[in-house]
Amino acid sequence: MEANSANIICPSTPVANGFDAVILCDGDFPSHTNALTVLRNAKYLCCCDGAGMRCMEDYGITPDAIVGDGDSLPTEFKQRHKDILHMISEQEFNDMTKATRFCMSRGAKRIAYLGATGKREDHSMGNIALLAYYLDTLHIDATMFTDHGLFTPVSGSHVFRSFARQQVSIFNISCSKLTSDGLRWQCFPYRQLWQGTLNEAEGDSFTLHGDGTYIVFQTYETKK
Repeated sequence: MEANSANIICPSTPVANGFDAVILCDGDFPSHTNALTVLRNAKYLCCCDGAGMRCMEDYGITPDAIVGDGDSLPTEFKQRHKDILHMISEQEFNDMTKATRFCMSRGAKRIAYLGATGKREDHSMGNIALLAYYLDTLHIDATMFTDHGLFTPVSGSHVFRSFARQQVSIFNISCSKLTSDGLRWQCFPYRQLWQGTLNEAEGDSFTLHGDGTYIVFQTYETKK
């Protein structure tokens, strides 16, 4: 398959203004420069429940919306900020997905996620896995920024900007064919999540060719 050069992601210089919305989840508050740049330049900031309260009270940042079931918010806080609070009581989806669907209802198609990892490992794994659902089912162009790198769900062939010795991990979701150009070790359609971890970029770009969906993690910094 021919690589789609229009789908290029550069982890070292995130395009902070390229997202329709930024969703701040209630995991570890971002501290890396790349993640904070995305947060500070958000065109529309939507917080998940408790993240909204922390964002306002601990960091002095007022979001455009707070979305969730409201179970982690004090009554006084909910009353004081009812103009930006959007409570959704159903429990089929977690708060990150509720916030995603809320932003979609406002026309957002390219969404950045912050604070989606940390605190509880099961929540972190669930949130990362949801990226494939957002791509395949909700048709969202999603990027999840952590304090170490970024996760990107992709389908088909894609070219990624990189740098020599950048650490790259590939998590296969539905590919029966998966190959690579520009990585130290050739990819294959991994059957276990751990099999595609700890690969390495050889230069300023690499290409992945798949016939399904997979999630790519790229570090911000080179391996020491």
